[in-house]
Amino acid sequence: MNYRRLGRSGLQVSELSFGSWVTYSNQLDIGQGAECMAAAKEAGVNFFDNAEVYAQGQAERLMGAAFQRLGWARDEFIVSSKFFWGLADGPNRKNTLNRKYLLNAIEGSLERFQLDYLDLVFCHRPDPFTPVEETVWAMSDMITRGQALYWGTSEWSAADIALACEIAERHHLHKPVMEQPQYNLFHRERVEKEYARLYEHVGLGLTTWSPLASGVLTGKYRSGVPADSRASLKGYEWLASELTDPARVAAAERLRPLAQALDCSPAQLAIAWCLLNPHVSTVITGASRPEQVLENMKAAEVAKRIDAGFKARIEAAIAG
Repeated sequence: MNYRRLGRSGLQVSELSFGSWVTYSNQLDIGQGAECMAAAKEAGVNFFDNAEVYAQGQAERLMGAAFQRLGWARDEFIVSSKFFWGLADGPNRKNTLNRKYLLNAIEGSLERFQLDYLDLVFCHRPDPFTPVEETVWAMSDMITRGQALYWGTSEWSAADIALACEIAERHHLHKPVMEQPQYNLFHRERVEKEYARLYEHVGLGLTTWSPLASGVLTGKYRSGVPADSRASLKGYEWLASELTDPARVAAAERLRPLAQALDCSPAQLAIAWCLLNPHVSTVITGASRPEQVLENMKAAEVAKRIDAGFKARIEAAIAG
């Protein structure tokens, strides 16, 4: 496993990481979750991604219980959470990044994880109704209090990230050091173009999600939605139309011969492609079985076999 700096910070994260969206609590229990995390760590993964809203807080509880069961030393792993959506109805309890919500959100997250601090905390979405300055102060205070080590954003515009950094520098506050955007062969504009100036200007690091475009790039949806897929889970029906989009399914099929040429799976090829971007600090992968974790980890070796010419062939295949 290779390790990359998280943007301009000194923190080193495994280039492939393990995330809990969809699977934790929905598909995995504590035993299965711990097994997947153990397999990831054995492969060199040190970053485990989570969010307050995943399974309405239960994903954090499950991952926290897994940390306890596995008995890892706290300095052996990096763990994150993300705040915005909230867990309860009512003003200042959901869909906000105001100071009151964020104070309560980090305290609730720490209790569910059974941890003294989180390594990374993200503002899960932008909040158009709270001044960016208020959010920057609240996130910076979170770090000053020792509840988190680094903070960042998820799916924020380049303009808002730049504004947050400018506010932090003006007031000598802790500034955001990372962004968590979607990034895959179908979803590239924000990472490759919109954020382009931020990598050098503010030292932005990326912890990217959905390298498989929710599974389309594995090729498993060419015959519809399998009964055991995430799109068949209650609450995730909205994924079905995206996963079975004929154009995307056809594009994923065009990757199959290229994957065969590299003696890898289409999923490994898609993950490896994400790793080729030097601005990506880590690619978050997901799995519901230890065997699937290990298959995903092989993408790091696949990436080493992709030169500029082969990368162009991959992108041409997707473009059709």
